[in-house]
Amino acid sequence: MKTFVPRVIDLLFMLMLSMLLVIPQDVFAQNHVISSANLQRDVAAASALRRQHVSQAETLFALPQARHALQSAHIDYRQVTDAIPQLNDKELARLAQLSQKSQKDFAAGTLTNHDLLVILVAVAALILIIVAVKH
Repeated sequence: MKTFVPRVIDLLFMLMLSMLLVIPQDVFAQNHVISSANLQRDVAAASALRRQHVSQAETLFALPQARHALQSAHIDYRQVTDAIPQLNDKELARLAQLSQKSQKDFAAGTLTNHDLLVILVAVAALILIIVAVKH
C-alpha cells in the first residue's frame, strides 16, 4: 500500500502536466484592453505627427533669410537641421508651433527681417544646446 499511494500521486501529477501541455496557451493569455491593431495605428499616427513637426521646423530654417541669419551668426545650417530630429516630441512640437507662427507673422508683415533673424538665431542656438546637453 505504501508504494501504491506515491505512484498514484506521481501519475496524477504527470496527468496534470500533460493536460497543461495539451490545453492551448491562448486560454491562459490575458485579454488586452488595447488591441495590437490599435497600438500599431497609434504608433503610426505619432510617427506621422513627428515627421510633420520635423518638416515644419526644417521649413523655417530652409528660408533664405534663415540661412543668411545662421551664417551671420556663424552657425552651420546643416548642424541645426541635423539636430532637429534629435529633439524629444514635446520640444519638437513646441519648435514646430513656433516655426509655423513665425512664418505666418513674417508673411503677414508682422515681423521684420531683423525680428525673424533674431528668432532664428535664438531657436538655432537653443536646438544646439538641447542636443549638446543630451549627449
